[in-house]
Amino acid sequence: MKEMNVPKAQTGHPKGLYVLFATEMWERFNYYGMRAVLILFMTKALLFDKAFASNLYGSYTGLVYITPLVGGYISDRYWGNRRSIIAGGLIMAIGEFILFFCGSMYHSAAPQITSLLFFSGLGFMIAGNGFFKPNISSLVGQLYPKGDRRIDSAYTIFYMGINVGGAFGPLACGFFGDTGNPADFKWAFLIGGIGMLLSVLVQVLFHHKYVKGSDGEVIGLTPATSTKLSTSPIMIVGGLLAFAFLAIVLIYVDANIFNYLFYLLIAAVTFIAIIIFSDKTLSGREKSKVSVVFIVSFFVIFFWSAFEQAGASLSFFADEQTDRNLGSFLVPASFFQSLNSVFVVSFAPLFAWLWVKLGKNDPSSPTKMAWGLLLLCIGYLWIAFGVKNVQPGIKVSMIWLTGMYALHTCGELCLSPIGLSLVNKLAPVKFASLLMAVWFTANAFANKFAGVLSALYPDNRTTNFLGIYEMTDLYSFFMLFVAMSGIAALILFLLTKQLQKMMQS
Repeated sequence: MKEMNVPKAQTGHPKGLYVLFATEMWERFNYYGMRAVLILFMTKALLFDKAFASNLYGSYTGLVYITPLVGGYISDRYWGNRRSIIAGGLIMAIGEFILFFCGSMYHSAAPQITSLLFFSGLGFMIAGNGFFKPNISSLVGQLYPKGDRRIDSAYTIFYMGINVGGAFGPLACGFFGDTGNPADFKWAFLIGGIGMLLSVLVQVLFHHKYVKGSDGEVIGLTPATSTKLSTSPIMIVGGLLAFAFLAIVLIYVDANIFNYLFYLLIAAVTFIAIIIFSDKTLSGREKSKVSVVFIVSFFVIFFWSAFEQAGASLSFFADEQTDRNLGSFLVPASFFQSLNSVFVVSFAPLFAWLWVKLGKNDPSSPTKMAWGLLLLCIGYLWIAFGVKNVQPGIKVSMIWLTGMYALHTCGELCLSPIGLSLVNKLAPVKFASLLMAVWFTANAFANKFAGVLSALYPDNRTTNFLGIYEMTDLYSFFMLFVAMSGIAALILFLLTKQLQKMMQS
């Protein structure tokens, strides 16, 4: 029987991959649709200044990526992947509906009520994502036996699911929400919430039937280490509400009282490293592979801090400095956030084919990631020359943003799905979700840093980076990202041989 199953396993992907594809697609529809209008809602409806809105955006997206530390830990030990995905998805849907009410009442309610609704909506989104995100990504790798060459291809296909949702989310939410009337932003949040409910529905209906490992057993169910108390409805609901309340407090404090998030992220990574490297059951070889995960995670910070300007400074650029007229139709600024996902869906099959076609000549994962950073650098160089010597108030062609997003997408396909696959291949089984959370912690640091960098956007003012680099126009602003990503790419290229040895030790 085993021998009869081998050809099937080698020539196609399990049906469970497409269930996870659909689950992730609707969740990303929700997330990217909401993200496309978030900073515009803050500046145009809530009337936050751009620097504050950028920092708050960074705090929100940063916390979105750090909460998988908690969700991954609880899933591994108590709830299991499936239960965590469903619970997290429902909490995220509630968050969107709270933001819908905020968007409906901001012009008539007291400022304190508006603020409470806004931060509560963000808090629920943050908390729900913590349980959803690491578990859905971890399940993809569990569909295949260790060492299966289809894993890189599977994560690229899964990444297409992310970006089908990422393409349609901003278009749907932008069309109904980003109309030029700030009162319409509420429809974007409502549409996002509906998308999230569809994601949960897919998981509820199809997980048990199709999401199975290579041995035919359903994966992602309650772990053996769980207890009856930890999975009781009262414990789950109470725990989720308490976690959501904590997330509300965390984002409010970081935005309004004390900017602590960078310190929290450093502490989190240190704590995880101590847990893993002090585990006496791990061999030296396993610890060497785990070290690679930490090293490449450091480099992705430079990628995502530049890439995630899409929802921040590049939204300002699209809204104010880009000629968005297509005949009589004014393209909503939020539509441009679909470009990256449209390009991913278009290019991902090519990259999935390329990695398989190269065979023995396939570059190592760290090398692919270095290429990703270099392509990001070239993308910013492209748009920097597009705005060079352009006078204030003059809008530039959409081709500059479009070309930049195309180059950034090629870089993303070299880095993000490859990084997800690398974590899965190198992680010891007992720390699979926790090490996936390390990957997302790097994303958290990068997203917070992205908000800090976006706050330097030279909107008729002079800004500086670390007191050593002054920015007076968009050209000098974009060149900052050219330098950061270019230097990071060079260093990673130089380290690839050593990282390969550590992966194989």
